[in-house]
Amino acid sequence: MAKFVVPKDVFHGLGSLENLKGLKGTKAVIVIGGNSVKANGSLERTENYLKEAGISSVVFSGVEADPSIETVMKGAAFFTQEQPDVILGLGGCSAIDAAKAMWIFYEYPDSTLEELAAPFAVKAMRNKAYFVAIPSTSGTGTEITGLSVITDREKGTKYPIVSHELTPDVAIIDGELCESMPAHVTANTGLDALSHGVEAYVSNIADRYNDSLAKGSIDLVFKNLTTAHTEPNNKEARQAMHDASCMAGMAFTNVWLGIVHSMSHQIGGTFGIPHGCGNAILMPNVTRFNSKVTEKYNDLAELFGKSTAEDFAQEIEALRASVGVVGSIKEYGISQADWDAKLDILTQNAMDDPCTLFNPRKPKFEEIKAIYQACYEGKNISI
Repeated sequence: MAKFVVPKDVFHGLGSLENLKGLKGTKAVIVIGGNSVKANGSLERTENYLKEAGISSVVFSGVEADPSIETVMKGAAFFTQEQPDVILGLGGCSAIDAAKAMWIFYEYPDSTLEELAAPFAVKAMRNKAYFVAIPSTSGTGTEITGLSVITDREKGTKYPIVSHELTPDVAIIDGELCESMPAHVTANTGLDALSHGVEAYVSNIADRYNDSLAKGSIDLVFKNLTTAHTEPNNKEARQAMHDASCMAGMAFTNVWLGIVHSMSHQIGGTFGIPHGCGNAILMPNVTRFNSKVTEKYNDLAELFGKSTAEDFAQEIEALRASVGVVGSIKEYGISQADWDAKLDILTQNAMDDPCTLFNPRKPKFEEIKAIYQACYEGKNISI
């Protein structure tokens, strides 16, 4: 028996932010990162729509990239001071992830990050507030998932908090909020969305419900990412990419991900390679590796009138190049000496990553290492 979990309400389409006028509540805290949602008017529009709904609002700002536990605890204290019954995460992945974690500590102040990192350890939520997610980037799908990643900088460790309790109650997928995304962010987040769709589609626990969403999201990315990248004010392409990210998020939050993410987590944390860029470098060779045990990549090649996993891997490489993302780890700028010094620990950490459990082909240490090495050099693997 399988279970399919998504937010209760998903409002999508250009101008869908206006649905905030229908929210119920008395007071909201809006969690944001830096100035982008102020500069593009998203914050002001959000505040005005909440006012029309009869909901007063205050803002917690300053969430950094890879949000820290220190920021989360500051936010939770702010929540306790303000006593909201509605929490909004507005902006990129970091703002929404941080808001989810702040929400936990608001409802359960005695929690610890270490205990929350155990799978599905979050207790029943919505005792004090419910959660609204409004993304302004098209990639992570966090507006639809039960996942939050928080960093303990003192320990140098990222903690993924995984629980369906964190699935937002309301998600608003409005492509108008994405028009100010820089080109490199559009490229990296779009390729991140693609990796979510692909890995969900080939997951070893994939099912019909998630397959349809994953395949649909992949099709949307290939048809719209290049346009969104080169024509940032093309609202239709922006909305299509926002929808693709959301649909891929719906899929992977239910059937999880594979070794593209296991491996990308490590090169991102060690070398600072942007997540979408790392995924895009790894995806073609992971496709070649996994194709030995599944024919589902052949299904994806049919989107282009082709028939093999190699065809699909080459389509990923072409899309990656079309949006200006590098094709190898070496090309990103990682030196041979730094790479050689870290390769074994990267490999072991990827083996231990929870995403590896859901990969269609069970990898061995030497196989992960070989994929890493090929991706460093920009070569194809044949293992």
